[in-house]
Amino acid sequence: MYCVGAYDGRLRLLIQLFKYESMERLGKPLGTFLRSGYPREMTFDCLVPMPIHRRRRRERGFNQAEVLAFELKQISQLPVENLIERRRHTVKQAGLSGKERRKNVSDAFGVPNPDRVRGKRILLIDDVLTTGASANACALTLKRAGASFVAILALARADRRIGAGPEAAIALSQFV
Repeated sequence: MYCVGAYDGRLRLLIQLFKYESMERLGKPLGTFLRSGYPREMTFDCLVPMPIHRRRRRERGFNQAEVLAFELKQISQLPVENLIERRRHTVKQAGLSGKERRKNVSDAFGVPNPDRVRGKRILLIDDVLTTGASANACALTLKRAGASFVAILALARADRRIGAGPEAAIALSQFV
């Protein structure tokens, strides 16, 4: 997993405005920031935005991960492909414990066309990683559908283990 910054301070505020206040225009500057975390040493076949359920998309008006993926496409030259879908509506992950988050997204994702996934090296794009439950469930679903490799790139990481100090604001950190 790769993350560009800590989910703290101004970055947190901007992501919340982007995501919860439907300020889609923030996608361009946030996408530009995301570009700094693109793992250039890796090879991918496509960018896949973290899917949101169609009900949430109607509420929000857009998929924030998709907006970020299209901004990243400009430097990666990789196609943005919606290879996975959120098949069941889940409660919002915000405010749930790690265990509750994992249960919430269990079997929430599906791959409508495994032939489009088979053998691909995928970079999954998301806005925020907290426990990684959604991203891990999504990556596992892609792997089970035949993807040869899945990496995750997120704009920010909420990492309670390291706090909000300067050590949390590492540009391009790899998490295990």
